[in-house]
Amino acid sequence: MARHNFNDLRSFVTVAREGSFTRAASLLGVSQSALSQAISGLETRLKIRLLTRTTRSVSPTTAGERLLQAIGHRFDEIEAELDELTDMRDKPAGTVRITCGDHVLRTMLLPRLTPLLQDYPDIHVEFDINYGFRDIVADRFDAGIRMGDTIDKDMIAVPIGPPLRMAVAASPAYFETHPIPKNPRDLLQHNCINQRMQTAGGLYTWDFERRSQPLNVRVDGQITLNTSPHIVDAALAGLGMAHLPEEEFAPYFQQGRLVRVLEDWCPAFPGYYLYYPSRRQPSPAFSLVVSALRFTRPEEQKQR
Repeated sequence: MARHNFNDLRSFVTVAREGSFTRAASLLGVSQSALSQAISGLETRLKIRLLTRTTRSVSPTTAGERLLQAIGHRFDEIEAELDELTDMRDKPAGTVRITCGDHVLRTMLLPRLTPLLQDYPDIHVEFDINYGFRDIVADRFDAGIRMGDTIDKDMIAVPIGPPLRMAVAASPAYFETHPIPKNPRDLLQHNCINQRMQTAGGLYTWDFERRSQPLNVRVDGQITLNTSPHIVDAALAGLGMAHLPEEEFAPYFQQGRLVRVLEDWCPAFPGYYLYYPSRRQPSPAFSLVVSALRFTRPEEQKQR
């Protein structure tokens, strides 16, 4: 099937509706001669006359009227959709879907996005609380939140928080009956709260490092969980030792409800990042969400 020039079809629709080459040329921003040649070329390719021309008026033939009824409204729909896109650019709107964990949602995402959502009532954000490594492309998410060292290289990664450290902690009541570990290997003699990884299904190995020497420990204990808030609750209840990012324990360290150990074995590592496909064309709403979440280091803020 021969391909048709849609510019010529749009020219035909405009002339047929205006009943004048002069007015149609003005609307389309072309010369009357160029417009006349476009219509003649279209008629030649279709091998049928579409317009009846007189010295005073222009009107569609029977074939022209049929073509106008068939395609005219489609050009209207295209124009309306283009206008909608322009409105989205000038007035950001739409839904942004993000998959993330519970803690980062409460401590970072909601506080930072609240002012944005108040300023832009047409922007909507849907959060999916999930601790597994979701395939954001297959599951049709706009973005996800992960630790920086777990993000695929083909993704765009935007830092939303400072570097983090892991922490090992237990309640004071736990240490009333158990010795304080001096070395990660001592954990093998302790009741530890295991974490089952939702993606791989295996138990999380506790990673440590000191003086650039890594040490991995597979701990054991009476309880296994797959979400960090419940791990914190179990540690507070005296059920064993827990291993999580220090920020999840921070309030309880300050209150004296948890005791931190092995701190010198827990170096800093890349913190939370928002990530999304590199081939994604960001919408205005998505760009505003990224800007609101982007982490700026204190020294960078001083330079502004």
